[in-house]
Amino acid sequence: MKKLFIISVVTIFVLLSLACYALMKYAPEFQVAALETGNVIMAVLSLITYFLVDRQVEGRPQAFVRGVYSASFLKLMVCMVSILVYVMLNRVHIHKASVYVLFGIYAVYTFTETLVLSKMVREKQ
Repeated sequence: MKKLFIISVVTIFVLLSLACYALMKYAPEFQVAALETGNVIMAVLSLITYFLVDRQVEGRPQAFVRGVYSASFLKLMVCMVSILVYVMLNRVHIHKASVYVLFGIYAVYTFTETLVLSKMVREKQ
């Protein structure tokens, strides 16, 4: 299951990086550097989350819910702080669509992570 999770995170990372590249080519008004940074941060947090939840599930399968909730909350807070920093640094040239895409990146990683981790816990029981 570890391989499936890592493969899914890497696949999402590559697909979102390709989407950022396409945005850079066809919609240059997007802040591609901010989007790619958000993509990297969410991929790293997803991998960290996997190892934290995996360790908790070894002890008790009921810890899965607590681990996923806390990981999702951590990622949401990191996402919000990162967007706040982005807004503070680019006060004059804020591109609202880029901010929405950053939250979309968060949603994609969180959805995939929850789906794969819940499948992992069902198989361990």
